[in-house]
Amino acid sequence: MSVRFLKIAALYLVAGMSLGAYMGATENFTLAPVHAHVNLLGFMIPTLVGLIGLVRPVVLETRLATVFFWLYQITVPVSMLALAWMLTGHRSIAPVVGIFSAGMWLAGVLYAINLWMTLSPSPRSAK
Repeated sequence: MSVRFLKIAALYLVAGMSLGAYMGATENFTLAPVHAHVNLLGFMIPTLVGLIGLVRPVVLETRLATVFFWLYQITVPVSMLALAWMLTGHRSIAPVVGIFSAGMWLAGVLYAINLWMTLSPSPRSAK
């Protein structure tokens, strides 16, 4: 599961940087919020989750971690595309942005619950 998170993060890194390069080349920064969110939600969060999973694999070995993975992987791209669509003048899609953003929030809550349930201090730190 850690490898999945890290590979997906790499794809989002390329997407976010490509959007940034496009905005710079066209001098049109309308999609700057999408660029920032793709880099944060698409690259940083999965990278951190993947690295935590490499250090403490038990965190990503639960059913709750699998639910988090799929919910996050569905809600992030849909919300980013909807946000881009909204920022380019299609305000009627705002409810989709809100619904899928709530889904991302729920995924974060599931990850936090899973982390608290599975992660315990390592024997070295319990001294």
